[in-house]
Amino acid sequence: MRRHWVLQIFNIFSAREEQPTTQSTTNKENNLCDLRDLRGELFSWRRFHRSGLPVTLLTLSMAALISIDVSFARAQKGSSTNEGSVYAELTTVPEKARGRKNPLDSDPNAVAAGKKLFEQHCAECHGHEAEGGRRGPSLRAREVQQAPPGALFWTLSNGVVRRGMPDWSKLPEPERWQIVTYLKTLR
Repeated sequence: MRRHWVLQIFNIFSAREEQPTTQSTTNKENNLCDLRDLRGELFSWRRFHRSGLPVTLLTLSMAALISIDVSFARAQKGSSTNEGSVYAELTTVPEKARGRKNPLDSDPNAVAAGKKLFEQHCAECHGHEAEGGRRGPSLRAREVQQAPPGALFWTLSNGVVRRGMPDWSKLPEPERWQIVTYLKTLR
């Protein structure tokens, strides 16, 4: 029965050899096979195996395969999921949170209060006019303006820790909704 070549190589490297009991055994008997290298010397699987080269080659091969697999998986995702975008968190908001309506949407004082809160808590990173700053992206961007109020509220409440945005859940809920109301007027 013919075995796969990888299994054959694995069997060669993992085979345990018996130690010679007499001094009369030849070099050929100590090797797994009689291959000659370019210099005409017998190739020793033992010496090759003990050198650590098989482990190194196997490790490099596996790393290359994993790298190819990861690259292929990223290519499969495509650019439709704006994964690298700073606004990607808006697409990961749970549906229940996304569907929440802004209770202060019709309150005329909410915009002014939201602007004041924005200047106190958000302008340091996002800029005074929400045009973006050194640390935070522009909140005037199409992705933010088209996001539902519930998604903005959820992002404001939970933060985007991996991008350095803290969660603002310590602010009372009405104040967070005021900030959301202000953000929606920045068009």
